[in-house]
Formats: sequence, structure tokens, C-alpha cells
Amino acid sequence: MNNSAQKTTFNDIPCIQLKAGGYEALIAYEIGSNVIRLQDRKNGMEFFRFNPENTLAVIKQSAEVWGLPTLYLPNRFADGVLKTSDAVYQLPVNEKAPYNNHIHGFIHKRTHEVVELNADSNCAWVKTRYVYDENDEFFKYLPVPFTAEYTFTLSENGLEQNISFTNNSGEKVLPMSLASHTAINAPFAVGGKEENIRLTVPIGNKCELNERCLPTEQFKELTEWDLEYKNGTKCPVLQVVDNDMYFGEYIDINGEKFHGIIAEDTASGKKLCYEVSKEYNFWIIWNDRGFNHYFCPEPMTAMIDAPNLSLPAEMTGYVEIKPSETFTSHQRFFTKL
Repeated sequence: MNNSAQKTTFNDIPCIQLKAGGYEALIAYEIGSNVIRLQDRKNGMEFFRFNPENTLAVIKQSAEVWGLPTLYLPNRFADGVLKTSDAVYQLPVNEKAPYNNHIHGFIHKRTHEVVELNADSNCAWVKTRYVYDENDEFFKYLPVPFTAEYTFTLSENGLEQNISFTNNSGEKVLPMSLASHTAINAPFAVGGKEENIRLTVPIGNKCELNERCLPTEQFKELTEWDLEYKNGTKCPVLQVVDNDMYFGEYIDINGEKFHGIIAEDTASGKKLCYEVSKEYNFWIIWNDRGFNHYFCPEPMTAMIDAPNLSLPAEMTGYVEIKPSETFTSHQRFFTKL
């Protein structure tokens, strides 16, 4: 059996190393269970933005733009206000003027615990956990305790990530909006060129954002620029892509419905596939001005500022978890040749 799961250290970063099915993953459980590296060793693919010289301090300084960070609460809340059905919370405003929003929450920077680590002839896996309670400095802003559990499974099917959030409060609802600020390496095919990358995103209507990057609650017909995502001709780097936000739809791949994005290196035909569960209703595409060798197709369960919008929850994707109930979601990364 060549599959393995073990604790290791990358530079000064405590990690779990998973090896299975030709893939290899490094999961930094002390940085929000971030998958700081995912490789298809057999086919020469580097999935996520990665620097072999990165230290713990470097990644923590900007944990949103390395690897696979999971964000709760993701994206922006206007003036830091978060309205639920049974409370109004004032989150810290950590995005400066002219935005004046709360952005990206906290869980992607917390130290998670490793609760299970194993491998068998089929796969390798690790389960991590973060218990949020009054011991977290953020609790004074959002006093609703919960437990977040992440399970990463590596096999010949790629990397699968299952996430669950359980509301530990006896009386308050837990606002749920979840996103991945997925930083895809450019190029992701080893030896490839950035200009050969093409991105396919099955998008619906575009959500208009204002100058503070908040929804206007208006939806726009797709332009030629937008349709490049839909028809797979979008080069997601070497040009500015700045918070293009869309409703997510499905595409048909070999007769099966696929909910996710596909990035292709057109020179080699290698494809990086990123599949998400039905809970992820929206995509935001962003690339940090386009010339920093990565791009972020970010799946979100809810719109930016969703609980504060006047739109119905079935449109915004915003949900609330009742006491003792659990929210779950799933993602998978794999390659196609």
C-alpha cells in the first residue's frame, strides 16, 4: 500500500501530509486547515498557489491568497453589520475606506485540532476540528458557539473536502455563509505557460456590485466578457479580473451534471477540475490584478452581504442553522487529461 497519512513539518509549518492515487497534499491545520499544497505528481500539476520558501508567518499574514482557505464569514458585510432572524451583530470593520466593511471572518487563521488521521488501500484522510466558543477573541462580536469539522480524503479520485458546521448554541441561530478563497496556481501544469490557461465557469446572471463591492440587488445580462467564462475562452490571468460575481449553474460533462469550474492548459490538454456541492450557489472570480501568478474562482454558499439584503433568502443563498443542527458541504479537486 503506497497510500499514507502522517504529521510532518513544511519549513516551520506543522502539516498533515496525505499521499494517495498519484496525488499529494499538505494541510496546514494550524492555519485554518488550509491545503497549502496539492499536487498531481503523476501528471505534473500544481493546483494551488504555493511558494517553497513560505513560512508560517508569511501565510498567516495573507492567509486568504495561499492554497485552499475556507472562509467563515466570507466576503463583505456592510459596515460590519450582520442581521439574523433573532439578533443584530456588529462585526469589526477590517476593510478600510472607502469600503468600510467586515471582510472574510476569522476561521481561516485559527489553529484547528487533528482528530483523525489514517490511510488504507483506497485512500488517505485526515479530520480536523475547530470549536468556537467564548475562548475565541471573535466571540464578543458573534456570541454563537459552533463546531466546524473538516474531512480531507485523498485518492485516485483527487482531493475531497467535506465541511460541517454544528450550532452549539442553546437558543441562537447560527448565520451560515461559507466560501473558499481558492487560489489556483498560474500556470498549474508544470512547465506550462499562463497565456495558455482557459477557464470555464457555468454562470447564470451577473450580480452587480457597487463601489464598496456590495450587491446593488440588480442583476445584469451577460456581456461578451462574461460569456467567455461560459464558453471556456476566458484567460483568468494576464488581465485584471476584479470580483466578477455570478449565480452558479451546471454544465454537462459526458452526460453527467457538473457543478464547478474547469481550468485547462490548452497546450497540453491537462485539465484542473474543481467540483462543488449544491450548497455553493455563487461564484466570484478575482485575480489580484492579474499578474501575480494565480487566480481565484471562489465558490460561495451565499451572496456578499446576504443576510442584510432585501432579497429573499432562496435567492441570496443565506441560511440559518438552528440550535443543535448541522450544515454540510462538499468539494473535490481532480485532474483530467
